[in-house]
Amino acid sequence: MTSAVPRLVIAAPSSGSGKTTVATGLMAALAARGLAVSPHKVGPDYIDPGYHALATGRVGRNLDAYLCGTELVAPLFLHGARGCDIAVVEGVMGLYDGAAGEGELASTAQVAKLLGAPVVLVVDASSQARSVAALVHGFVSWDPEVRVGGVILNKVGSDRHEALLREASDSVGVPVLGVLRRARQVSTPSRHLGLVPVAERGTEAVEAVEAMAALVSDGCDLEALVGLARAAGPLPGGFAPWTPGPAPTPDPTRSDKGSPLRVAVAGGAAFTFSYAEHTELLAAAGAEVVTFDPLRDEELPEGTAGLVVGGGFPEVYAAELSANEPLRKAVAELALSGAPVAAECAGLLYLCRELDGMPMCGVLDASARMSQRLTLGYRDAVAVSDSTLAAAGTRMRGHEFHRTAVEPGAGAAPAWGMRAPERRVEGFVERGVHASYLHTHWASEPGVARRFVERCRTS
Repeated sequence: MTSAVPRLVIAAPSSGSGKTTVATGLMAALAARGLAVSPHKVGPDYIDPGYHALATGRVGRNLDAYLCGTELVAPLFLHGARGCDIAVVEGVMGLYDGAAGEGELASTAQVAKLLGAPVVLVVDASSQARSVAALVHGFVSWDPEVRVGGVILNKVGSDRHEALLREASDSVGVPVLGVLRRARQVSTPSRHLGLVPVAERGTEAVEAVEAMAALVSDGCDLEALVGLARAAGPLPGGFAPWTPGPAPTPDPTRSDKGSPLRVAVAGGAAFTFSYAEHTELLAAAGAEVVTFDPLRDEELPEGTAGLVVGGGFPEVYAAELSANEPLRKAVAELALSGAPVAAECAGLLYLCRELDGMPMCGVLDASARMSQRLTLGYRDAVAVSDSTLAAAGTRMRGHEFHRTAVEPGAGAAPAWGMRAPERRVEGFVERGVHASYLHTHWASEPGVARRFVERCRTS
């Protein structure tokens, strides 16, 4: 049964302990053994799921209790895990770290409890020996509802070091399920917003995932890890898998019967931030979703009735995006026609007049630039203007993560009013355009996709 899918959560005491290497390597190693692996990531991160997808051949999916609510964590997990032999969930930050000031909300520990999944703790042991016992004991005993089923010791220096660490772990009754040597660590390049996405690395990303798989295969007890996952049992709560909704029934009274309603979604290396559920919701609402690459394509897909431009790194590709003048003009013409356009973060920058002095689409009377200040965190927001995405008063939770700033001109109404942690308005609503820094997860409010598609149909 899907509700009893074997599952593991890969967590750590803190960021930088090696979660991504272990989780991705484990996914790839299990897939190489012929298992269908369902990859998941706790939190709003877009980049790690790209590596997970490369490791497993399946879409990487996020499990975020803040963005989607605790009640959707298990259904979204089950949706992604359909037909799989095992699921691996990579945690976020430290095991018990979640939304600031919200207790355990959105933490790896909370997600593990919601899924009834055993936790494997990845410990950076590079600067400790017997002290690892106190660290592991603290994490095991902090919340009795979190089941830590074993540890993987990372960055171990020698056989003697390993023996000391194993002895310490044995003293607290937590099995060592893997030992990864310091000399074999896999290097993954990063920059101002984390790891470099898979789409930008090409064969290098493939080689990195293969190296992670080899590291985990050689250093971990895969049989013990699979056994721990199989011992998880049914998920608590009796949840059913999430679904984007039934396919719409054709309306024989419509004059546009038989013609596809196309929604173009930006992709390629510059726009890699997108949740898989968004395109699934658009398709369930009746759209034919067509992906295009603003770095390469000089035209929007033929018959485009609406446009979605998600997040990514336009600042890295500003020159190339600017040089693609035919596409910039096509985007501006589509927006000027009143067609629905939804843009998040990188998409917002792309719609501005300019980015770091280079011309962009000019849809918005605003100028964007790189900034030294990192804007990061969850947001509780309410729509302050009617738009193609939401009616005024619609409440959604989102996430901001950027090092850019936008200086607005005049004319557009704000998109969101932030309720927490600071009260302010943000974003742009003008004609059919909804543009904002705020990343949202549409599964939390499926009406967003239905409203967008309906506006595409009637605009």
